[in-house]
Amino acid sequence: MKFILTFTVLLFISPFINAQALVYKPVNPAFGGDTFNYQWLLSSAEAQNMQKDKTAQMTQQTDLERFKANLNSQLLSQISSSLYKQQFGTDGIKQGSYTFGSYSVDVYPSADGLTLNILDTTTGEQTQVIIPNQ
Repeated sequence: MKFILTFTVLLFISPFINAQALVYKPVNPAFGGDTFNYQWLLSSAEAQNMQKDKTAQMTQQTDLERFKANLNSQLLSQISSSLYKQQFGTDGIKQGSYTFGSYSVDVYPSADGLTLNILDTTTGEQTQVIIPNQ
């Protein structure tokens, strides 16, 4: 009896029921969503991000620290310039072997250009610098 009653009620109500098509509209602009959602999605993602930015954790240098670093850089530049002029003169780098304290520098021409092999005699570390031909 309940079945027949339920069936009859559904039969009379069914002409009044309307349906519509379901349409999916993406939110993310990368997948076809509205471009105005970009800023909201980005700020939402940044708010949920639990990773710490290592570059943001670096402290700002004071004016005195920047001055000290700049002065140190200029002094090292002057010393290296003086060493360069003392060792190579005004003619530039010539082929041969040179010693700067614990550094041994071998200069020789190669197919790629002028090659400098730099060896730190205290640690054994070695670096090669190639100056291309012009």
